[in-house]
Amino acid sequence: MNIESVWDYPRPPRLEPVSGRLRVVHRGVVVADTERALRILETSHPPVYYLPREALTPGLLSRSPSRQSFCEFKGVAGYWNLAFEDARVRDVAWSYEQPVKAYAALAGHLAFYASKVDECWVGDDRVQAQDGDFYGGWITANLRGPFKGAPGTLGW
Repeated sequence: MNIESVWDYPRPPRLEPVSGRLRVVHRGVVVADTERALRILETSHPPVYYLPREALTPGLLSRSPSRQSFCEFKGVAGYWNLAFEDARVRDVAWSYEQPVKAYAALAGHLAFYASKVDECWVGDDRVQAQDGDFYGGWITANLRGPFKGAPGTLGW
């Protein structure tokens, strides 16, 4: 297993392709499944994984009409809601539809909050959600912290 420390990640963040399969599952339904993801690595943060839109199961996600946020590195993010049968999850994912030039490859990709769905997977490794839900990183068994996001860490 290749151990990674989030304290070795760069700032500004690095964007890189991911080798291997990523999946998002909620209430037994596969929301997304891909072997063509990207990830952002930033000092003190677990990686944020971005799945291409074609990996999404059609008809489950819709744009959130009212929520946006701003990242000093990537630009303006829009949010996505999940809805099927009796499952409804607001702001389950976000995307940069027009990211700044350095992160242009993120266009057409969505990142999911692991805490808002039942399961996220990186290969055979079930993800733990980053504390706080502000950053949305995915914690895997090979990752070492401490991680930003928990109470008292926002000033790091």
